Amino acid sequence: MRAGSFDTDSELVDRLRAGDEVAFMDLVGRYQPQLIRLARSFVTRAETAEDVVQETWLALLTGIDRFEGRSSLRTWLLQICVNRARSTAVQEQRTLPVEQIGPVVDAEHFTESGAWTSPPTPWPDLAADAARDAELAARIRAAVEDLPPMQRAVVTLRDVEGLTGAQTCAVLSITDANQRVLLHRGREHLRTVITKAVSAQ
Repeated sequence: MRAGSFDTDSELVDRLRAGDEVAFMDLVGRYQPQLIRLARSFVTRAETAEDVVQETWLALLTGIDRFEGRSSLRTWLLQICVNRARSTAVQEQRTLPVEQIGPVVDAEHFTESGAWTSPPTPWPDLAADAARDAELAARIRAAVEDLPPMQRAVVTLRDVEGLTGAQTCAVLSITDANQRVLLHRGREHLRTVITKAVSAQ
């Protein structure tokens, strides 16, 4: 069976459990770039991120028999990566003390149901056009790198990898309120960078 031809988690899991190398290479092809980006949210060096991802793949292979399917295979894989990256970040002494992330949620920005009381202003269309510019893209990448680790992880999962809020909470083991605040703060920082860059053009 050729790589990329697995349609369901259950089929892929069955093949991984059977030691199917093609299934494993299919999974690596699908998720290696995402895992690298996610690991880089926690660790300082690209080489360290690659080590984290290698440990993630090893953990998947040795733990696939324990996968119970309570989440998607992708979510489980990302959780493994986050756990490995966090452990490595501790060794690098890059963890962010809880008191530095501020209050878990600023209640005035949300209704009781968790919706925005006043949604953030959409980025101007000009920013989307300017984002194609290489210089602006480099500034945005640098701005993402400058975010505190948890903000960086949430922004990476939501805006780069396309995970939902619930999936992001599951991967990072955080509350929905915390996820929303971290995402909002990260996006606000990036919006400021984009606005300044567009205004300067």
